[in-house]
Amino acid sequence: MEIYENEHDQVDAIKRFFTENGKALAVGVILGVGALIGWRYWNSHQVESARGVSQSYENTVRAIAPDQPQTLSTAEKFAADNKNIYGAMTALEVAQQYVDKNELDKAASQLAQAIAAADDDNLKALINLRLARIQVQQKKADEALKTLDTVKGEGFAAIVADLRGEALLSKGDKKGARSAWQAGVESKASPALSEMMQMKINNLSV
Repeated sequence: MEIYENEHDQVDAIKRFFTENGKALAVGVILGVGALIGWRYWNSHQVESARGVSQSYENTVRAIAPDQPQTLSTAEKFAADNKNIYGAMTALEVAQQYVDKNELDKAASQLAQAIAAADDDNLKALINLRLARIQVQQKKADEALKTLDTVKGEGFAAIVADLRGEALLSKGDKKGARSAWQAGVESKASPALSEMMQMKINNLSV
């Protein structure tokens, strides 16, 4: 570290520093300012883009009408084109429309697409639960059990147990179904769900 005897020496040292490093500092400042401006522009662009997609999502979902097939096709295209939460939520809505039409294969396909587009673990869990329910309806018990294995979290335990029981019962595994529902009753299930699973257990004895 240099030691200066007076202010004049300090001024000279500063001048030497800028003479030797001025170009690098100038470039650094320019790059820094450029990066800041670029980041602000990118951030602003991202916000505007997200706002636009959000509005498109609302318009697309709101326009879906069961008696107008073209609105469902438009929603399917939006879901396919947007690999994000808006695409996932749209696919989820389209899947429900197909469930209402009893077109379960198409519903399952939309839910698989929604899972691929979703980033949030809770949303993925909810989509997987819907998919498992459809797979049980399709008599695809083994697929439903595999789907349920992907759902984690104590908050979903009771619903998973209920669907697991249904899947196992459809395979003729009454003992497995009983165990699943018993685990569901003993979990932190809502009173209504707990009572329903207990009724299913009781019906197994009949």
